[in-house]
Amino acid sequence: MINNDVMRRVRYILDFNDAQMIDVFAQAEYPATVEQLHGWLRKDDDPAFVAITDLQFSLFLNGLINLKRGKREGVEAPVERRLTNNIIFMKLKIAFNLQAEEVLDIMALSSFKISKPELSALFRKPENRQYRLCKDQILRNFLKGLQIKMRGDGND
Repeated sequence: MINNDVMRRVRYILDFNDAQMIDVFAQAEYPATVEQLHGWLRKDDDPAFVAITDLQFSLFLNGLINLKRGKREGVEAPVERRLTNNIIFMKLKIAFNLQAEEVLDIMALSSFKISKPELSALFRKPENRQYRLCKDQILRNFLKGLQIKMRGDGND
């Protein structure tokens, strides 16, 4: 999925305004501006659209984890320079403090069936032989289910 699309969906799910979104970046010590935010949140076909980099989006997700769960003592979460759907899914799972059963319930809300072993394969290290690539459809359905759970609607 496109990082900007995931960020727009997370903003909608949490019903965050511009100041709250800037605060998420600040939680990861990234000085995002309102102008940057507006460029990132525009639709892909808007001439003022600006693609958010993997590094910037990784900082956003780390800031979301810090905001929702509190900063971790000691070592900070890694800031990936290259994001995959698997990493995005894992960071969202951590930010919302979800266990596997809760993720399965959220997926069911969007009428998407996935087994617990299939889910755990998405969160393994890429070197593991059981690792499975998280396709856009899985991440999209997770976000849709999260939206239904948090906002009570499934409209995109």
